Amino acid sequence: MKQSKLAFYLRIYRKVLVQDIKSKMSYRADFIISTVGMICTNIAGFMSFWIIFKNFSSINGWGYNEILFLYAFSLISLTPVQCLFDNNWNLRTYVYRGDFIKYCFRPINLFFYYQSEIFDIKGLGQLAFGIGTLIYSWNKVGIPATPLNILKVTVFLITASLIMIALQNAAAATCFWIQNSFYVLDFVMKFTDYAKYPVTIFSPVFRFIFTFIMPIAFIAYYPSLVVLRPDEVPILSWLSPLVGCLLFYLSYKFWMYGALKYDGTGS
Repeated sequence: MKQSKLAFYLRIYRKVLVQDIKSKMSYRADFIISTVGMICTNIAGFMSFWIIFKNFSSINGWGYNEILFLYAFSLISLTPVQCLFDNNWNLRTYVYRGDFIKYCFRPINLFFYYQSEIFDIKGLGQLAFGIGTLIYSWNKVGIPATPLNILKVTVFLITASLIMIALQNAAAATCFWIQNSFYVLDFVMKFTDYAKYPVTIFSPVFRFIFTFIMPIAFIAYYPSLVVLRPDEVPILSWLSPLVGCLLFYLSYKFWMYGALKYDGTGS
């Protein structure tokens, strides 16, 4: 029964995805310009990162290539948010205009239906840039390319993506109660920029915040330790997959709670 339900949603998603990509490709100039813009944004971000850290041999025990590994790790983990959950940025508009009500009358999961409506293909350029940077830093650090290490990185990248998605879901869902929820979503997503850096370079107060309140340390820092420093892996690193699954589930329930309370009159 569960298998048939999963196959049902996969078929629906494939059809929605094809239609969304067709609609985007019908405006090729816009697609090309926005894709180039995304690539240029990533290059500019990398250059800023390079300028800041290249002149330091190490920062609190972290070498340049290790920090570059964290940067690439966080960039890749952002791709599913960019590609699959970009419609969260439009949620507040649908809610305030009353248009969100149209999603409430379909015999499928409300969260799936809303999120599947948009696939931001520009995020694939970001993925390619992130993978290239990860491979480069991987080689520079000298991490053995064993099947086990590749498996670890894959699992923890999924974990990091779940945490990114969870933070965005929860922030976006505040629009069901808060009128100016854009600032909440914008603040949270800007906060995730700090995931690119080792949490140990911050003061103890911020280490606590980034670990237990706004858990961005679980996006790149703790997962990366499993392959970057396998001899000194803290328990929090091994707990990262559990944290990712738990946060995603809680954010989903929070999003659905707000959506099911929605009555079409706006907030």
